[in-house]
Order: sequence, then structure tokens, then C-alpha cells
Amino acid sequence: MTQKISRRAMLRGAGLAAAGLWIAAGGEDSRGESRSPGEKLNLAIVGCGGQGGENLNQVAGENVVALCDVDLRSAARAFERFPKARKFRDFRKMLDAMHRQIDAVVVSTPDHMHAPISLAAMQLGKHVYCEKPLTWGIAEARQMAQTAEQKKVATQMGTQGMAEDRSRAGIEVIRSGVLGEVTEMHVWTDRAAGWWPQGVDRPRETVAVPEGLDWDLWLGVAPQRPYHPAYCPFKWRGWKDFGTGPLGDMGIHNAAMPYLGLELGLPKAAEILATSGLKDETFPAWATLRYEFPARGGRGPVTLYWYDGGKRPPAALIGGREVAKNGAIVVGTKATLYSIEWTGGDWHLLPEGKFRDYQSPPPTVPRAPQQSHHQEWLRACRGGPPPLCNFATFAAPLTETMLVGNLALRTGRRIEWDAQSMRAPGCPEADRFIRRQYRKGWQH
Repeated sequence: MTQKISRRAMLRGAGLAAAGLWIAAGGEDSRGESRSPGEKLNLAIVGCGGQGGENLNQVAGENVVALCDVDLRSAARAFERFPKARKFRDFRKMLDAMHRQIDAVVVSTPDHMHAPISLAAMQLGKHVYCEKPLTWGIAEARQMAQTAEQKKVATQMGTQGMAEDRSRAGIEVIRSGVLGEVTEMHVWTDRAAGWWPQGVDRPRETVAVPEGLDWDLWLGVAPQRPYHPAYCPFKWRGWKDFGTGPLGDMGIHNAAMPYLGLELGLPKAAEILATSGLKDETFPAWATLRYEFPARGGRGPVTLYWYDGGKRPPAALIGGREVAKNGAIVVGTKATLYSIEWTGGDWHLLPEGKFRDYQSPPPTVPRAPQQSHHQEWLRACRGGPPPLCNFATFAAPLTETMLVGNLALRTGRRIEWDAQSMRAPGCPEADRFIRRQYRKGWQH
């Protein structure tokens, strides 16, 4: 049952259901007017430092009318660069004050706040660009996809390498049948090692909140805990309350091209093969997992192996050559596709001698303007075709796939995934990670 509330109550009271989902808004829909191809969009940026700063650089040619960040330190450069933009710390106040002026919103916050911010914006008819992974929880990803379709807004998840022509050509190569029957896929990353802490416990010492940081707003929907520099900035990714670990960070990137090429859909199971050891607060320092995908369309079942923390697949899969720090390998009965590093654009067909004169199939996947993820989204905001990495057909299912693996890492159990009912039968302890209970004060 969908409960209706006023827009003002939804925003000021955070409008979040006890199950951790945004309640549908009733009443006024403040959808921005359609724009001509040459007319600038009015953009709001939520999260202005780090990756948010890079996203801001990519859309700075539009009208940046609002900037929002809970940390004045990380936002300082953006605030100075756009003196005419209105400044906010709370996204709810920004949307409440400027819903008539804003056409689209860019969300570059920690994972746990992706859904609350993006859903609020989409409910008001705003186009949304959201960083990866799409959400912290699976139910959030489902609602993000549904809301994007219902509101008919342009959406894009930040998997920037997927905008490259060669990434899209890789999809076409996989779909061409040149690999033969694909039975397994290997995806890996060097993270988290050297990037952020994992496999550690919660710090015990008390540290003062830095000047300029609104810690309560930073926590948002996550459970209350004291501030510590072990969490922010940037180091939040490995903490289970805030981030989604290497699967959410780099699994989204490294698996994207072959995931689309194989049209994997949702897994039926995921399990841990080995880890450095499970912790309550953080994901393990390293882990290897196995996913099972059922037969779909014209292909048979596929097994996906995941490696992180510096673990890598056997070099024998690629003829004994050195395995890159990040990448993916798609193994077929006739050939192997090796995608090097995280963009998906640098791929090779093996054995190399057999494919020295190989010509890629004719393009069937639309190319992004200027090979730019952001320009593809901005074009869609102006009424152009939907981006390849939109929420409904790409971002939500890929995010859900990665988060099913995280259910195994969070519970220490094999996960049999019932996608239709959005449950892990026989593993009730997974329920709270599928449908998150939001913190008091962020619930309706």
C-alpha cells in the first residue's frame, strides 16, 4: 500500500518509511520544463568534493544553481567557484527551497545516502545522475528503478568508462557469439588494500568533530555513532553502515561491460569461497566469492567468480600473461575476452594469434556523445534517448547483483536469491540488509 503525504512533509520530515524506503509524494509535481538542445539546464549538486568535484567539472557548462554538502571543508572550492549558486548543507532544505528552479540533480555522496537523495529528487520530477553503486540496499535499488520509470526522468549511474566507444564495442563482441558458449566469468579488483580500511573493528577513542562538518547530516539514515576520521572523508567505503565495499565500488565498474554483454540479469545464488575473516563493522580485507546465474534467453547458466583485496584469477585463463590489478575475463568455448583495468574499454580476444585480424561487428549499441557519460545524461535531460547506464535497465539490476554478494559477506552464509520475492530464503538475518531500517528522525 502506498501512503500519500504532502511534498513539504515529505521533505522536511525526510519522508522515509520505516522499511527504509521513500514514500511516494502526493500533490504537486514540480517537473522542470523541457529544454531545447542548446538551452542550459539548472543543476543542483549534492556532494561537492572528491568524486563530486569531478562530476561538477563535467557538468559545469550548465547553470549550477545550487550546491549542497554537509562538509564545508570539502565543499569550499566548489562554493568559491560558483558564487551565484545557493549554498545548502541539507538536501531536503535545498529541494524544498528550490524545487521550481532545479531541472536535474547530481548525487555524489557516500553510498548510504544515494537513495534518500535521489528518490527525493525524482519524486519532484528531477532528472538524476547518481554515483555508483546505485544504492546501499537492494530494496532501495528496486524503488530507484521504479520511481525513475514512473516519473519519466533521465537517469544515469556513474560508471564513466561505459561511455567509451570501445566499452560498447565490447558488448557487441560478446553478443556476436564469437566466444562460443560462455560458462564462466571472472571479475576482480585490487581494492580495498591501500585505498580504505577493511577487516578492522570500530575505533574506541573519542575524537572531536572537525569544524565545518555536520556529523548528524553526514550520518543521515545510518545508525548513530560518534565521529571518527576512520570514516570520513573517503574512508567510509569499507564500513558496512555506510559503504558497500569493493563489490559496490569496483565490481560495478569492472563487471559492467561483460554483465551487459551477457545479459546476466539477477543471480540465483552467491557464496563465499574464502576471506581474510569476517568482521561485524567492516568488509573483509580480501575475499573471493562465487555467483550462480541461471540460463537466460539463448545462453546457458554462467558462474561468476569475484576476487578483491589483491586476489586475482589464475593467469592460465589468459594464456599465462600477467593479470592486471583490475579487470574481467569472460571464458567461452571458442575464445576468451580479457578486459583490462576498470573502464572495460581495453579488452582483448584470446588466443591473440587467432584474432590478430579480427574485425568487430557493426555497431548496435548507441554511442555516447563525445564518449562522455555526463553528456549522454545531459542530452537525455533535454529529451534525448535514455542513457545506457540508466537506473531501470542497468544500474538497479547490476547494483542488486553486487549487493547479493554482499549479503553473503554480511551474513557469512550462502545466499539463495529469490529475486521475485526479494528474499534470501533460509537466511532471515539478511532481511535487514535487503530492506534497511532508517535511523530515527529520518523516518516518516
